[in-house]
Order: sequence, then C-alpha cells, then structure tokens
Amino acid sequence: MAKKDDPRKIVANNKKARHDYVIEDVFEAGIVLSGTEVKALRMGRASLIDGYASIDRGEAWLENVHIPEYFQGTWNNHAPRRRRKLLLHREEILRLEHKSREKGHTLIPLSLYFLDGHAKVEIALARGKKEYDKRQTLREQQDKREAQRAIRSKELLR
Repeated sequence: MAKKDDPRKIVANNKKARHDYVIEDVFEAGIVLSGTEVKALRMGRASLIDGYASIDRGEAWLENVHIPEYFQGTWNNHAPRRRRKLLLHREEILRLEHKSREKGHTLIPLSLYFLDGHAKVEIALARGKKEYDKRQTLREQQDKREAQRAIRSKELLR
C-alpha cells in the first residue's frame, strides 16, 4: 500500500479484489488515455470494481474500468467504459498470456494512480477464491484483530 514517502497519487483502489482473489503476481503497466480521461482521473474519479485485463493479439487491454465523462468536456468526450490499451514489455505480455490461460487464473486491476505525471495501473495475476476460503480469510483477520485488542487492553491495565 501507499507509504508516506510514496510518490504515487492513488486515484482508485480495488479493495474487493484482495477479498475475492488470491494475488499471485503483480505488474505495473502504463495506460493509454485520451485528454478528457486524464482530466477526469486527476479529479480522482474512477472505479475498478468490474474491471479486468485481457491479452488480445499480443497486446494487453484494460476492459470495463469506469472513468466517468469529464463534466467540462466537449463533443469529443470519452466513453466511460471503453477498452484501454496497457503498456507492458513484450516478455511481460507473453508471461501474462501464458499464465492467464491456466484454469482459474485471471488478470485484474488492483489500483490506478499517477506516478511522475504518468497514469499507471497495477494489474495482478490472480486466482479466484472459493467461498470457504473467503470465510477463512475473514475469520483469520477477525482473530488477529481480537488478539491485538487483547494485547492493547493488557498494556493499558499495567
């Protein structure tokens, strides 16, 4: 996640992705945007909820990510859920294409941010969790939280 000295300006996070998927590998990719999309992102408006990435004819694409129309845009405003090209090295695209074809694997966006003035998206190679895995993860988080509370309460009593 973002630290205090992190130069990234985060626009959108996909919090549900870490709940629904087991993240196996993470990649940072540039993203090809139109002018009004950049302006909408700089205002902090985007949603990664239903987004996913795909590999088509040796190119990586970000699909179904919602960047709302720029309200001060003119007739050349962008479509909110259009396909956007991802900028990755050829070796990374080949590796992602090979791994995403394995059963149960998919490519999902984790976060969308600006780094040194360039729009970037963090995509993950992920495997879907089963319902019992999700429940177990929630139970582990709850147990960890309760343990921390108990430790804090004991420290306060001293």
